[in-house]
Amino acid sequence: MKKYWLALLLLVLTMVVAACNGDKPADNTTTADDDKGTEGTEGTVEEGTIKIGVLASLTGALESYGKQTQRGFDLGIEYATDGTMEVNGKKIEIIYEDTETKPEVAVQKATKLLEDDKVDFLVGSSSSGDTLAVLPLAEEYEKIMVVEPAVADSITGSEFNEYIFRTGRNSSQDAYAAAAAIAGKDVKIATFAPDYSFGWDGVEAFKTAAEKLGAKIVKEEFADPAATDFTSNLQKIIDAKPDYLFVVWAGANSPWNQIADLKLQEKGIKISTGAPDIIALKFMNPLVGMEGFSVYYHTLPQNDVNKWLVDEHQKRFNEVPDLFTPGGMSSAISIVEALKKSEGDADANKLIGIMEGMSFETPKGTMTFREDDHQALQSMYSIRLEKQEGFDYPVPVLIRELSPEETAPPVMN
Repeated sequence: MKKYWLALLLLVLTMVVAACNGDKPADNTTTADDDKGTEGTEGTVEEGTIKIGVLASLTGALESYGKQTQRGFDLGIEYATDGTMEVNGKKIEIIYEDTETKPEVAVQKATKLLEDDKVDFLVGSSSSGDTLAVLPLAEEYEKIMVVEPAVADSITGSEFNEYIFRTGRNSSQDAYAAAAAIAGKDVKIATFAPDYSFGWDGVEAFKTAAEKLGAKIVKEEFADPAATDFTSNLQKIIDAKPDYLFVVWAGANSPWNQIADLKLQEKGIKISTGAPDIIALKFMNPLVGMEGFSVYYHTLPQNDVNKWLVDEHQKRFNEVPDLFTPGGMSSAISIVEALKKSEGDADANKLIGIMEGMSFETPKGTMTFREDDHQALQSMYSIRLEKQEGFDYPVPVLIRELSPEETAPPVMN
């Protein structure tokens, strides 16, 4: 009798184990290694959820940029899904990670998003250095990465891979807009920029565009991006006696006060630059009357998407959207529009074909991912800084909108 019950118990146990193994869905059993390569393109393990990992500088020197991107991205997903936060019946989950503006941290956070959170998309980052460090992971794991707002030309140039799409403008787009504002035959121009990829690419692109218009670059000066004293750099520029000083800068430690203290404009050196975010504009009162270009100021674009963004941002945060907010929104819209066309399929290799040449509506008007390098062609703005009542900073006022065709950068990949 004991042998009978023992045999029966073994039979029951065997049936239970077999049933458990049979209920496990084979296509969802992935390890960290399994999730790389082609097997990692089937979407998240959780059925019915699209996961998006957003890398941004949420602390540190570029914190304001990261938080603008975050607000814009949240609003963009809401706008593109009509408030449902779903696409094709699948919920959208957003996971934010702080890169701290450190490339090694960006790689760690991106790896965590890909391996642990099993995201379907990457978005980011605030810094070109962070972004360049992460680009190879998009290719390794075969996931679409939408770059926003990092601007280094090399992202869609020498370091490009087919999984990279950029809604942010690149340095050459800035340069073409900037050159159109000041360059001409025999005009002497000096440049001043931070000593890293953002500055190098910005100056190189501007130099190319300006020289095509007949200008001569008489001095290129680079400074430590963490520096606060630029006296020696600016003195070298004064000694070069340019007609214009074109400045490429990002971050809170801007050179505007020292440019004013050293009286460059009184020495006959006109200043030109891109109009930055509102925080940085507050340091640019010495530059009232300057003509340059803008990536975005909330009064410049006239379209329904921007009107929605400005109205909703004002309601929720009691302030207008800033320089990088529309970029975050544009990156979110691009992902949702691609998923609508793929019927919710997050397979990156399928999405590449959909997103190449895809046009979509953003706060800056129509953007189009160029097939050659996946750079979004977009409008820019020729502006003048004016003092206006009620504002404690010079306001960018539109001279004219620069079309996506006018500011289209060269293909560099």
